[in-house]
Amino acid sequence: MFFGFVKEEGVRKSRRKAVRTVLVVEDEPLVAFDNEHALAQAGYRVAATVDDHDHAVRVIDEGGIDLVIADVALHGRKSGIDVARHAAGQGLAVLFVTGHCPIDARALAVGCLAKPYAPRDLIAAIGVVDAVLRGVRLPKSPPGLSLFDTAA
Repeated sequence: MFFGFVKEEGVRKSRRKAVRTVLVVEDEPLVAFDNEHALAQAGYRVAATVDDHDHAVRVIDEGGIDLVIADVALHGRKSGIDVARHAAGQGLAVLFVTGHCPIDARALAVGCLAKPYAPRDLIAAIGVVDAVLRGVRLPKSPPGLSLFDTAA
């Protein structure tokens, strides 16, 4: 008797999430806390939450990160754009979360989620980024999410 279920490796791989471990780069403590909580509740592993470029680079260099969520404005001399440059050099996807997404962010990130955003919108945005990374049909985008043309 056949019930229509066939175990195929190709199907299994396409359903596997590309984003499981996230680095949060955010200098506003309340936003950072809300992001950590929302990510944990949604089943993501938060590798670290940092508020400056140097700490972000150290965590990225340790490996095991699937996505960097970065604010543009950070503590210190360097910005989230500098973090994104480093992440891109390591082959990591970046999602900017900021009040104003700079033009040069397009070459460094998958997209930008405009502040302020609800925790559910952050999770939905990560779901969209995950679909982009896997090359599958995109789910509905949350308000405030702009995707960049990553083929360029």
